[in-house]
Amino acid sequence: MTPLFRRVRAVLVTLLVLALVITAIWWFTRPKPVPVLLVEVGHGVVEATLSNTRAGEIEACQRTRLSTIIGGRIDFLGVEEGDRVEAGQVLMRLWNADQDARLAVNRAQLETARKRVQEACTQADNAEREAARQTELFQRKFISASREEQARTEARARRAACETARADTRTAEAQIEATATDRQRTVLIAPFAGTVAKITGELGEYSTPSPPGVPTPPAIDLIDDSCLYVKAPMDEIDAPKIHPGQRARVTLDALPGKVFDATVKRIAPYITAVEKQARTVDVDLDFVRPIEARGLLVGYSADAEIVLEVRENVLRIPTATLQEGNQVLLYRESDGTLEAREIKPGVANWDYTEVLDGLAVGDRIVSSLEREGVKPGARVEPENDRRAAR
Repeated sequence: MTPLFRRVRAVLVTLLVLALVITAIWWFTRPKPVPVLLVEVGHGVVEATLSNTRAGEIEACQRTRLSTIIGGRIDFLGVEEGDRVEAGQVLMRLWNADQDARLAVNRAQLETARKRVQEACTQADNAEREAARQTELFQRKFISASREEQARTEARARRAACETARADTRTAEAQIEATATDRQRTVLIAPFAGTVAKITGELGEYSTPSPPGVPTPPAIDLIDDSCLYVKAPMDEIDAPKIHPGQRARVTLDALPGKVFDATVKRIAPYITAVEKQARTVDVDLDFVRPIEARGLLVGYSADAEIVLEVRENVLRIPTATLQEGNQVLLYRESDGTLEAREIKPGVANWDYTEVLDGLAVGDRIVSSLEREGVKPGARVEPENDRRAAR
């Protein structure tokens, strides 16, 4: 073995050892694949929907906050909170003994006026018959003209007294009606059948009516809970897209997982502006199956999702996988890396987005975008696969 050959072999061995060391260093220091969750692109249903910007609530079709027209001490309270009442039922009455007394006086005056009518009109009838006899006697020349004229004047006076008495009767009847109307100011009567939600005041306490412009708690809050609907505030930008008859879905915080089918009933003709909040339009929704809404409490917070358009059997991806610029991270099977792929989206909602171009059935994209290291070019390791259209 020549010295040259030995030197060449030593160099080769050194280079081989150096290559092995470098390889070992790279192997142990190379970046580990990032674990990711993937979903497979597939076909399914995609809906274009609108959701309320603030929490809506369950409302009663009929609800009235009753207050007496005048103030006074509560003398009768015929219901309790939670009671069912019928239309026309007396709920509360203020002290009105003075009006009862005045009504009794008015009725007595009416009775007196009627008796006066009977007396005056009877006298008028007699005077008219007497005047007729005097006229006949005058025509026979048995009495003077002045005597006949006196009889006719007496008859006219008696008839006028009769009409005056009848007018007094009508006046007495009007006084009774006026007193009865005043008396109604102290009584609260149920305008419809429903449930007493709230009573403000107790027996013997003073009830105060609500003056204009001053919010005062109503004496009785009456709710017709047999008919319920949802009032949901929608962003003013979406108002032109909403029309009566559109399908909707309603969910309640109180009943998680329960979905109620509904339809748009009415869109408010004005925009509501709340300080430091988005300008909204109130949308009323009716339950498709009102019997399902039985038992819901008025005031429950509710969320409404109005369906604008439905696309069947289209290519779709979970909306959560879409990044800014309409990009997704596509998993490349060949080298286990991620590729930024721009897509052309179509109809979309919170759950799914239609894909018009950029992906194909079977492509797998990243859904765990929040994880550190998930970016284009990164080596990844799928943890599990989920299918988007099933």
